[in-house]
Amino acid sequence: MQLKNPILGLCQQATFMLSAAKVDQCPDDEGFEVAFAGRSNAGKSSALNTLTHASLARTSKTPGRTQLLNFFGLDEDRRLVDLPGYGYAKVPIPLKLHWQRHLEAYLGSRESLKGLILMMDIRHPMTDFDVLMLDWAIASNMPMHILLTKADKLTYGAAKNTLLKVQAEIRKGWGDAVSIQLFSAPKRMGLEEAYTVLADWMELEDKAPAE
Repeated sequence: MQLKNPILGLCQQATFMLSAAKVDQCPDDEGFEVAFAGRSNAGKSSALNTLTHASLARTSKTPGRTQLLNFFGLDEDRRLVDLPGYGYAKVPIPLKLHWQRHLEAYLGSRESLKGLILMMDIRHPMTDFDVLMLDWAIASNMPMHILLTKADKLTYGAAKNTLLKVQAEIRKGWGDAVSIQLFSAPKRMGLEEAYTVLADWMELEDKAPAE
């Protein structure tokens, strides 16, 4: 079935804009931005590439290669942002502190940031980093949607059970504000649901006909 979601066409024409080491190097703070965050081995770049049908985000067998804020334009008003990965990268401590400082500055200052997509490896969900991001999103009243990535690494039953378990844990600790789904880049699982979230945050009406 052909996806009708209006965000699909925008994602398919996504283009690299720029990389920023500091907040003052980011594009003008206007329009709509959705940021992608996750531990360095959570499959963030693969998810971004699958959603955009391109090889925009750098993938590597060495986690932690994304060291900058990478911006990808969908149209004149809408952007996706690939945030630095954390928790696994074998980089010097001063560089990690630099990433953390400027990531916090970005998250806390961007008026155009409309939502945060958090990647969790379905085999290792709810890491310390994930908890920190959940805490920040709730405290900042920032919409968050979680992709349980690499769902193809488990059987469907095991993946579904993990989804329900993590969903219950999040509801208990953070309430109902955070949404969550299964996702697999190689199997292209969960694309429709993710596109719907992006379209909503970027204020695009769904053109799909009513059932």
